Amino acid sequence: MIEGILVEGLIYGIMVLGVFITFRILDFPDLTVDGSFPLGAALMVQGILLGYNGWVALLMAFVGGVMAGVVTAIIHNHLKVPNLLAGILTMTMLYSINIRILGNRANVPLLNQDTILSSVSTRFAGIVPDEYLLLVFFIIVVLVIKLLIDQFFRTDLGMTMGAMGNNEQMVISQGVNPKTLKTIGVGLSNGLVAVSGAFAAQYLGFADVGLGQGIIISGLASVMIGEFLVMKSNKIGVLTLCAIMGSILFHGVMYLGRYYGYLINMTPNDLNLIKGLLIIVLLVLTQSRKLKKFAAKAMVSK
Repeated sequence: MIEGILVEGLIYGIMVLGVFITFRILDFPDLTVDGSFPLGAALMVQGILLGYNGWVALLMAFVGGVMAGVVTAIIHNHLKVPNLLAGILTMTMLYSINIRILGNRANVPLLNQDTILSSVSTRFAGIVPDEYLLLVFFIIVVLVIKLLIDQFFRTDLGMTMGAMGNNEQMVISQGVNPKTLKTIGVGLSNGLVAVSGAFAAQYLGFADVGLGQGIIISGLASVMIGEFLVMKSNKIGVLTLCAIMGSILFHGVMYLGRYYGYLINMTPNDLNLIKGLLIIVLLVLTQSRKLKKFAAKAMVSK
């Protein structure tokens, strides 16, 4: 049970890192995620079925996600469409595109196909206990992705992108085009989301156009859980770690809801209600924490 929660949390943790980039660093609420997640799954499955190497198919998924994010950024930047609506438009169009990629089918299984996960299980069988193989693999994958993101946001481009999220006007005054930064950031975010979708498809054994339904809510809840449980920090390494921890904890809560919810007459259909209520509770707790800090500072100043 614990291994399953950790593996699922790490797979979706890659998606949470993408959501973290747009919502927390760029201050760009992006709903493209609900379309780019199944896009990554669709490209991964079709790539494998067409005979491509699993890592090549994964790269295809990443590129596809980046392109989806770039489309959202272009709609927002050049057509002056609000960021929320731009994401909704891209997400809506991706539904049809994903069905096209899957050969006009809503669901395509991966039956008896060589995937990255099956190759890992075969190659390292006997070296690592079978029940921990995928866990070790995803720990390594997520750690590498996290370190690459940390390194990127320590570069001049990454720090400028973070500054734009806090104060766009200041970045403009420095002669930097915020449209370019948004395009890079939203593209990178959705590329990570698509990679998460690609791994999820291999883990689940199929790609489905409905895989992304409500995924943005899961991502937001995970980001907020991580931020709430860990003390406030401006260090990118701590922030990305919080996002991953939040994903694991969120999926732990969802696991308990799925398998033990019957004790309180709860069904799997109630999980979306739980997600929404969880976000509301986190928002209330976060606001109360901020008010307490503000009150404490006011007392000190007196």
